[in-house]
Amino acid sequence: MSSSETTTDHQAIRNWAEARNGRPAVIRTGGKGGILRIDFGEEEEFEEIGWEEFFKIFDKNQLAFLYQGETKEGKKSRFNKFVERS
Repeated sequence: MSSSETTTDHQAIRNWAEARNGRPAVIRTGGKGGILRIDFGEEEEFEEIGWEEFFKIFDKNQLAFLYQGETKEGKKSRFNKFVERS
């Protein structure tokens, strides 16, 4: 069984995303800058943004990054989620 990890480390998040060809993105909302996402090129409603803006929103909203390194089959996983810091 595969496990998930949580981090707030900007470089770890960027490394994880870029290793999977992911780019920082946002879904714009009325407040707090928007809903963060890692875009793998599959969603049209995502607006690609730079890492600087991405992490500004990330820190402002006190988020943590929940992610999986590998699937249970040992392949790179793209599972990720943004959660509130505890």
